Amino acid sequence: MKPVSRISGRAYPLGRANIDTDIIIAAEHLKTVQRAGLGSRAFEAIRAEPENVFDDPRFAGAPILIAGDNFGCGSSREHAVWALADLGIGAVIASGFSDIFASNAFKNGIAAITLPPAAIGRLLEVARDHPLVADLDTMTVTTPLQDRFEFALDPFRRACLLGGVDEIALTLENEPAIAAYEATSSRMNF
Repeated sequence: MKPVSRISGRAYPLGRANIDTDIIIAAEHLKTVQRAGLGSRAFEAIRAEPENVFDDPRFAGAPILIAGDNFGCGSSREHAVWALADLGIGAVIASGFSDIFASNAFKNGIAAITLPPAAIGRLLEVARDHPLVADLDTMTVTTPLQDRFEFALDPFRRACLLGGVDEIALTLENEPAIAAYEATSSRMNF
């Protein structure tokens, strides 16, 4: 996983509440274990709507997504996070997340940033014409119009994102202790 400290650029101003994992990536695309290519399938139901934000050239390649409350609800689908990452999204800003989605996002290097509904409303307005910055060092989301919204992240998750450390890398940090245990346990008779 690569380190994540500052995500800046345009943002998809989605703003909808209760976006479930089936909306993020439909069930028929869950047959793969490959992460590449899922971004083209992300939000197909919304992309079928005329004048949707995902097909608006102003937001093409945006690294930030702004949503409403309860983002990522529904079934536990790591494919949903993989689709967002393949779409190029490094941060989702919403007024609330499903716990499973937030956990999957963290494990895949996407910052799930929670802000109050009023801040979401302002960011949706600003994102129509301006870029945003989500900064994990300063724990703020800022706009070029001098808006500044502070957010909180679990300290462990923040440190992992900043360091680019996933669960495998954390385990490998303990490789000498694991090897020592394995060497000792292999000599024991059970």
